[in-house]
Amino acid sequence: MGTWNFTSVTEFILDGLSNHRNTQILLFITILIVYVLTLMGNLIIILLVQADSSLQTPMYFFLTNLSTLEICYVAIMQPQILAHLLSGNGIISYTRCVVQIFVVLTLGTVECFLLGIMAYDRYLAIFHPLTYGVVMSKLRQLHLASTCWTIGLLFGVIYVCCTFRHSYCGPNHINHFMCEMPVVLKLACDDTHITEAIVFVMAAMVLVVPVIVILTSYGLILYSVLQMKSAAGRRKAFSTCASHLVVVTVFYGTVISMYMIPRSSASPNRDKQIAVFYVVVAPLLNPIIYTLRNKDVHKAVGKVLRRRGVKQKS
Repeated sequence: MGTWNFTSVTEFILDGLSNHRNTQILLFITILIVYVLTLMGNLIIILLVQADSSLQTPMYFFLTNLSTLEICYVAIMQPQILAHLLSGNGIISYTRCVVQIFVVLTLGTVECFLLGIMAYDRYLAIFHPLTYGVVMSKLRQLHLASTCWTIGLLFGVIYVCCTFRHSYCGPNHINHFMCEMPVVLKLACDDTHITEAIVFVMAAMVLVVPVIVILTSYGLILYSVLQMKSAAGRRKAFSTCASHLVVVTVFYGTVISMYMIPRSSASPNRDKQIAVFYVVVAPLLNPIIYTLRNKDVHKAVGKVLRRRGVKQKS
């Protein structure tokens, strides 16, 4: 295996989403709009939860963590994508590439486990309502959330150490719009089979365990819904579960495709096409899907607007 000392590459050149100037400008405008909407949507969720005591429940505590994560993610990732689209120059330094991979994998790992905990929280709320308040106490919520962030940081460090223990002596062109571990590993000048095996096992741990929790939790919830006699109750529960499962499907489906399905030389642009979904689309879907049909959030918005109206009148 190579070591850090043998690396001669000081920067990487990202090919980006397109080489056509008109397409780059169109993508810049589109991603900029999505970026602003994502920041606003997730920030509104955080502010609403803090402003309305009725939303200070375990579900919204975890949703606040998810929104905080998404804000950090897009604030770190998307400005660079926008800058490269605007300038048409995709150069990124070796150090920034290391930081970018660390951020992507750390926050991605946190989100995987956080979505699993949110599904488990819904299971507890529906099947164990009498003990739910005790099981999901404030201390338990903090423990679960801090565990997600700790695992994310630990896995992020391991991923980066595995990736950059190899030597990179050229070429330095990356067919992507950001530094991502699988595509950067392709540029290593030494053998990466052991690293790829380690990454696969870690990705399986990060992805499969939460997916099992999510599918089990929502499977039991849907089974319970089918036993309901009220058609209105069934529709409401199905609507909620379906919305949450859309987020899970988009996020996990694209990440599994990127990190666990073998690469194919027949589709050189496949990696960056997949990455668009979890870098740009998924962060915007979360605030929309988790709040658009949520009556509690609608009530909280109404309360905040009424308070502002009363203050302005007085």
